[in-house]
Amino acid sequence: MEDDTLAQKAARLGCATLVDAMNRVHGHRAHIPAMSSPDPLRSLFGPAATISYLPYREDLAAEGNDFRYYFYGALGNPPGAGQVLVLSSGGHADVSHGGGTKLARADSTGLAGVLADGRLRDFGQLRGYSFATWCRGEAVRWGGDTVMPYACAVAVEISGVCVSPGDYIYMDSAGGVVIPSASLRRVLAIAEDISAEEAEAAKGIRGERAQPGA
Repeated sequence: MEDDTLAQKAARLGCATLVDAMNRVHGHRAHIPAMSSPDPLRSLFGPAATISYLPYREDLAAEGNDFRYYFYGALGNPPGAGQVLVLSSGGHADVSHGGGTKLARADSTGLAGVLADGRLRDFGQLRGYSFATWCRGEAVRWGGDTVMPYACAVAVEISGVCVSPGDYIYMDSAGGVVIPSASLRRVLAIAEDISAEEAEAAKGIRGERAQPGA
């Protein structure tokens, strides 16, 4: 698939180079600070499918509108392969937004990954799934009495960055970057140029000679 090739290219370039390329194309904040993962060697890449979380309110928690409802609302039913499920924090990045049980439904859908601006439970279980997972850290307590999913397929905020459905997400151990889909190929091309520039600069630095008296 084409996205497989793009994912390989993004992983080869790495987060820092992609962030530099985004800075040359767009003036808005696009970088996500480093997060935790059950498998930090597994990078994440794909178009965003979003779920917005809010602080829990009993009177607004609609019956039947559980995580499953918003999961398929964001990803489609059946879900399209290669997507990144993005969960906003709802103002509580320190509590669990899900775990191995809820996300088990994603293991057979071809999901590229999950990016949560909150914590997730069951890192051992998530590590064994077919998709990459990045979040604020591991949780041990259920968080459903603190945050709740409230909307899907809407723009959300992740670590101070606006993520719109369809934006491309790249995440590795260094951090992440959010790339508008219309700019993806331009950003990747500029990132290739930056990578070549940096390789040439490093070559020049390695060939430097100390100046007398330095």
